[in-house]
Amino acid sequence: MNRRLLLTGGTTLALGGWLTGCAAPSVDDYARELPALDLQRYFNGTLDAYGIFTDRSGQVIKRFVVLMQCQWQGDEGVLDEQFRYSDGSTQQRIWRLRREADGRYTGQADDVVGTASGRTRGNAFRWAYTLRLPVDGRVYEVQFDDWMYLMDDRVMLNKAVMSKFGVRLGEVTLTFIKR
Repeated sequence: MNRRLLLTGGTTLALGGWLTGCAAPSVDDYARELPALDLQRYFNGTLDAYGIFTDRSGQVIKRFVVLMQCQWQGDEGVLDEQFRYSDGSTQQRIWRLRREADGRYTGQADDVVGTASGRTRGNAFRWAYTLRLPVDGRVYEVQFDDWMYLMDDRVMLNKAVMSKFGVRLGEVTLTFIKR
């Protein structure tokens, strides 16, 4: 094979790989992953969660624990989250979820702007919403791109990227443990 052709082909392959690497994942990418996530089954009963918020440099800004009381009636679910932060502050968020067709879910909470939307496939759940976030006496509207991955019947991992105007502000990493 011609060396020039080989180098050009290699460059094309490398560039193609780089461009593919930049593409955002889709929840459909996880369709075959097990165990399959049944959101209504997993978020039913009592769960404990442990998390951190990191800024864009990766520094841990806040640690927190969450006690969740969850229940479903048909396609309607309530997730009552009680947060306790490392600085001693507390917060409550009550999600009202609705199961739609094809693994889709919508949800609302008092500090969420509009309606959150998400979808399950395989072991994954992708959830997107805008949150009113209080910081130093001001309230900012920030976007969350939230990914959850069911590990087994009791454990789910959650990684969320928080951004504003498309600029990444930080991440939330969370582990849910079902009692």
